[in-house]
Amino acid sequence: MFAGAQMPGSVSVLEHGAGEARGEHARMSTIIGALAIADVVKTSLGPKGMDKILQPSGAGPSQLMVTNDGATILKSILVDNPAAKVLIDISKTQDDEVGDGTTSVCVLAGELLRQAEKLTDQQLHPQLIVAGFRRATEAARAALGSIAVDHSDDPVKFREDLMHIAMTTLSSKVLSYDREQFAAIAVDAVMKLKGSTNLDQIQIIKKHGGTLRDSYLDHDGFLLNKKIGVGCPRRVEKAKILLANTPMDTDKVKIYGTKVKTDSMAKVAEIEAAERAKMNAKVDKIVAHGCNVFINRQLIYNLPEQRLGENGVMVIEHADFDGIAQLALVTRGDIVSTFDTPDQVTLGEAELIEEVMIGEDKLIRFSGVPNAEACSIVLRGANTHILDEAERSLHDALCVLSQTVKHTKVVPGGGACEMTMAQAIDEAAREVPGKQALAMEAFARGLRAMPEIIATNGGLDAADLVAKLKAKHFAGEHTWGLNMQDGGLADMFDIGIMESFKVKLHVLLSASEAAEMLLRVDNVVQCAPRQREGM
Repeated sequence: MFAGAQMPGSVSVLEHGAGEARGEHARMSTIIGALAIADVVKTSLGPKGMDKILQPSGAGPSQLMVTNDGATILKSILVDNPAAKVLIDISKTQDDEVGDGTTSVCVLAGELLRQAEKLTDQQLHPQLIVAGFRRATEAARAALGSIAVDHSDDPVKFREDLMHIAMTTLSSKVLSYDREQFAAIAVDAVMKLKGSTNLDQIQIIKKHGGTLRDSYLDHDGFLLNKKIGVGCPRRVEKAKILLANTPMDTDKVKIYGTKVKTDSMAKVAEIEAAERAKMNAKVDKIVAHGCNVFINRQLIYNLPEQRLGENGVMVIEHADFDGIAQLALVTRGDIVSTFDTPDQVTLGEAELIEEVMIGEDKLIRFSGVPNAEACSIVLRGANTHILDEAERSLHDALCVLSQTVKHTKVVPGGGACEMTMAQAIDEAAREVPGKQALAMEAFARGLRAMPEIIATNGGLDAADLVAKLKAKHFAGEHTWGLNMQDGGLADMFDIGIMESFKVKLHVLLSASEAAEMLLRVDNVVQCAPRQREGM
């Protein structure tokens, strides 16, 4: 790929060990690298997409992942090609921004580059192709907005739209067979957020045992996967919660990096007594806050646990940083590290804290918390791989729904959007003189490749279905798409196959921008590896 050697008489301005690819070689290496990444995830697109097994090098079976989530697959692939890294980055951005469409954005960018490669073979300049792609993107954006519907004024219809979006999102995941149940869980959880996109208020607990159908949403409770301290109350009503991140294990001598020499065991006993007195004073300060529940991020040793239990305080240790942060959000309490100013500390509140059993494990349930938006989802499953993939699938649905609550437009799925946008681009290309029209038509072909890939992944006759679908759209039936359940065509709104307008728009814009950026490349410079000193 890179020209490391120089011809006789040529001048190299690059450091020894550096490489360079120019012109057509640079463009081809860029396009080939991007197409290779797109082809990796292409078979995972759509409701009939296949899964991938991801196993780290040298790892055991317990560390492998089984998934068809585009962002998860691409995130696990180590690549050296710079264009491949661009496609991986846009997939990550899609996941961060809207949560779904991570496979679609990568595949669409790959198809646009595939079409652009054919145009460059016909001696079209990349800048002409980029200009045509820009015009095509604007036409596609307008067409996408024209078929979007908004039912935000009608709560009943809007909830139905959210249910359909959630089921469409989950139809390509491991939860597809129970998508109605999980769609209802996701919609109820997101509706409790009341327009917020802060998904930290939704706690997802994974527990082995049972089946996926045993999963449920705890509407009025927040679950913490920890245990209550020994000798402490197991149930507290009208809880006043002190959240802390402080060391509670100094009842033993721990002087790191220091040697203590004594001439008798009495001196050692004095040091230990001083440590205990220090810890007792700390416990007294904690009790002075008026709390009846103490939750610490760090460990709590036997002495402070016993002292707090004697004062009727429920003790929960090692709640981890994520657990403490979520509890602070849910209970509206402050996280403290020192206890000298109890009047300046806001205690968290809960109507009831108790132990509950889920499967064979005990968890702590906080009910009646001030933050009414908080809730917990309990996932049950046969093994870790199923639970992890179920969590990823549900998280995608929650992300899409939270964005749809904010941006309420919805569009038909099943390839209907791509066909409508392609038709609009073809019509707009008729009015464009010159070679840019060829680039616009290529963009339309790239969009039409999406329903073709979906049909191929389902084992259907893709050419026949896409041809019939194209005829439907030219007849004005812009809401028709692929019905993968019976292998035919249907009105997407009638059968409830809907997607978020924001997700589709983000896929279109991100894929187009990535393709345009890679088409502009005419030189790839690889820096020389850094030499170690003394070599």
